[in-house]
Amino acid sequence: MSAESNAPGNVSPADADQQETREWTDALSAVIETQGPERAHFLIEQLLETARQSSIDLPFSATTGYVNTIEPTHEARCPGNIAIEKRLRAYMRWNAMAMVVRANRLHPEDGGDLGGHIGSFASLASMWGAGFNHFWHAESEGHGGDCLYIQGHSAPGIYARAFLEGRITEEQLENFRQEVGGKGLSSYPHPKLMPGFWQFPTVSMGLGPLMAIYQARFLKYLHARGIADTSNRKVWVFLGDGEMDEPESTGAISLAARENLDNLIFVINCNLQRLDGPVRGNGKIIQELEGDFRGTGWNVIKLIWGKGWDELLARDKSGKLRQVMMETLDGDYQAMKANDGAYVRKHFFGKYPETAKLVEHMTDDEIFELRRGGHDPEKVYAAFHSAYNHKGQPTVLLVKTVKGYGMGKAGEGLNTVHQTKKLSDEDIRYIRDRFNIPVPDSELDKLPYYKPAEDTPEMRYLHERRKALGGYLPHRRVKADESFTIPSLDTFKAVLEPTAEGREISTTQAFVRFLTQLLRDKAFGPRVVPILVDEARTFGMEGLFRQIGIYNPKGQNYTPVDKSQVMYYKEATDGQILQEGINEAGGMSSWIAAATSYSTSNRIMMPFYVYYSMFGFQRVGDLAWAAGDMQARGFLLGGTSGRTTLNGEGLQHEDGHSHILAGTIPNCITYDPTFAHEVGVILHHGLKRMVEKQDNVFYYLTLLNENYAMPGLIEGTEEQIIKGMYLCKPSAEATGNAPRVQLLGSGSILRESIAAQDLLLKDWGVAADVWSCPSFNELAREGQDVERWNLLHPTEPQREAFVTTQLNPHEGPVIASTDYIKNYVEQIRPFIPKGRAYKVLGTDGFGRSDFRYRLREHFEINRHYVTVAALRALADEGKLPMDRVAAAIKQYGIDADKINPLYA
Repeated sequence: MSAESNAPGNVSPADADQQETREWTDALSAVIETQGPERAHFLIEQLLETARQSSIDLPFSATTGYVNTIEPTHEARCPGNIAIEKRLRAYMRWNAMAMVVRANRLHPEDGGDLGGHIGSFASLASMWGAGFNHFWHAESEGHGGDCLYIQGHSAPGIYARAFLEGRITEEQLENFRQEVGGKGLSSYPHPKLMPGFWQFPTVSMGLGPLMAIYQARFLKYLHARGIADTSNRKVWVFLGDGEMDEPESTGAISLAARENLDNLIFVINCNLQRLDGPVRGNGKIIQELEGDFRGTGWNVIKLIWGKGWDELLARDKSGKLRQVMMETLDGDYQAMKANDGAYVRKHFFGKYPETAKLVEHMTDDEIFELRRGGHDPEKVYAAFHSAYNHKGQPTVLLVKTVKGYGMGKAGEGLNTVHQTKKLSDEDIRYIRDRFNIPVPDSELDKLPYYKPAEDTPEMRYLHERRKALGGYLPHRRVKADESFTIPSLDTFKAVLEPTAEGREISTTQAFVRFLTQLLRDKAFGPRVVPILVDEARTFGMEGLFRQIGIYNPKGQNYTPVDKSQVMYYKEATDGQILQEGINEAGGMSSWIAAATSYSTSNRIMMPFYVYYSMFGFQRVGDLAWAAGDMQARGFLLGGTSGRTTLNGEGLQHEDGHSHILAGTIPNCITYDPTFAHEVGVILHHGLKRMVEKQDNVFYYLTLLNENYAMPGLIEGTEEQIIKGMYLCKPSAEATGNAPRVQLLGSGSILRESIAAQDLLLKDWGVAADVWSCPSFNELAREGQDVERWNLLHPTEPQREAFVTTQLNPHEGPVIASTDYIKNYVEQIRPFIPKGRAYKVLGTDGFGRSDFRYRLREHFEINRHYVTVAALRALADEGKLPMDRVAAAIKQYGIDADKINPLYA
């Protein structure tokens, strides 16, 4: 250190010794030049370690400069025909715009526009081109196909491409967002609506990135377990920068880094705008996201500037251009693209004399033509190439674009562009001229679609590129090629038979027995995917840890604390259990990946996801809806279910409405079984449907942690169990013409109905038949279907609902009681035989902690309330005096004036 620089008064607050600093930086530059960046990186790490050992406060920054990550000299060269690809992009831009605008020229009598989006695809077109032409493999021999999570609002651009490929007709384009007639195109990616086309629903913001991470992880799981070779497959996920504000978007990025998911590539379209305005007007979203992902352990590639900026940056010896790039806020960047070159010259380059001098030789038009990186196809290719070939980490590409690129004054860079779906003739002419679309002025008002002849260079190139990559995308497999035969029901007799004298089990234990037996099947057992969210011991499933192991790509590099025990915590690279920790959204996303594996990987897998029922549909309902859209197949099992059965846990844990929520999903089949044999029959039937028949349904079963004796299967009731209702305990003989009632129940509260059957006969001389109703949802759906058929076929013999058929031969009022809110059983009221009273008991209100018997008394669903409800129904019919009801209330100590539990 020189004496001069150390002298008082000569110390710079930024650098106390500039000469020494220069010597260090020159030395580092020399190492880079002579020995390469790897050696330089090693030396820096050694210096940092020395500093750590000396307790020096280390500088830290999770971000890099506001420039492209890949230097121009390191960019991979695009092998494609740039000119042809540019023309193809132009045709797709035009057709996407035309489809949306034409759809919104329709004006039905009842009003309302169809909507649609132009601006999102306009900003993504160059990225789509690079991916479809050079990177994205379709399923073909030797390749399982890449998974594309496509930014939902850009769907018009995907349709425009498919139209050129001949996969979508002009008639379908004309029916964009008009699906009822069966000829239209869905608004966004929806596998349910276009089952051979879209793979993944993505427009419920945040779900796409979350599901994609677990999809990439499940591909690794399939490979590790030897079920499918997924080593050459990638998961590409396209997101908007505004979408990244959804907690789900970044909620699992640490998992991707932790498990080294180098088959996963996020592409975040940073057009700086969300629906209403800028994403970070006062900040820089690219820098923010870079910090988030780099800090988590991702490989981050920033593509901010097009190649026109390379020469300016090379001449930026003062560093002022880089400085102004960093200083300019996103809100100002948006304004740059919403104005013109003169505005950019004044407000961007004009900030410093050095930057103004850099562009003094350029015209305003040339300045305005300086593109953002996402609109430079060669730089997009280089970024994609780097991401595709990166190993050991997931990669995120932060690509800067302009929302509404190419739309001009109609929307380019404007806050309103997301809602822009109608264009004036002047706007349409501008787009035609800007992209050189061969549509004459005489046809412009008709806004025709444009498709070159099949023998043109463009069309030949389009098809050749997809042929080289195995076929067309997006494409969805509807059924798996493979098949399995599920073991017969008799295989699970341990679940079907009565429990031994004095032996009690829960329906959760019955499920575990069934699952254990299924895992032993040599053919299908390996395809079972148990999924847990840190509750295996709660559900008695810890025995599976050692039996089949917990999947961990790194194996088990530590000695578990319980290694000496039989059921120790065993992790393995080929483990079968997916243990997600305290993470219901992750558990559901893994379940979706496994439940759609028949489509994404041509491998039938059967996931069983077990969780606290309260933390299922209530917490991850949007994912469950997406699973329905994706035609998932698997079992969801809500353990510790019921508002009064999980005693002691309280308000947040006690579930009284999950069946209502599950019933809103059309292809979700739900059951609330009481007995072990019901669990066995339902699970077996579900396996037959989803595995053997490949039906696109999934099952939700609620399971109990209450132990009691199991009566065993009554032969011949299997079909009735599946339909949702069977007579499980006919009434005992009553004296004379005793009044009679029908008691319906499910889950744990069916046993209260059975107890009420005894009370009614012993205390009041009333006979009661008890019906087990494993699914009021299925009963309601069947009844509504019958009702609809009768409405539309008035002159034909009328059909009868299953509930009606079951109850018709058995007289008396009907009383239904469950551990769920009253709406659950109210669904079947229309199908109760005419002239019959129907009383409903349920657990409306907030749960609370206590013993089961107190909770059931509080919610008015115990045997005493069932008995009183039955007596009241008979009294209303005049078959008993009303004072018998009052006597029962007194005898059972019921507080008639206590607060309604709904409001308690």
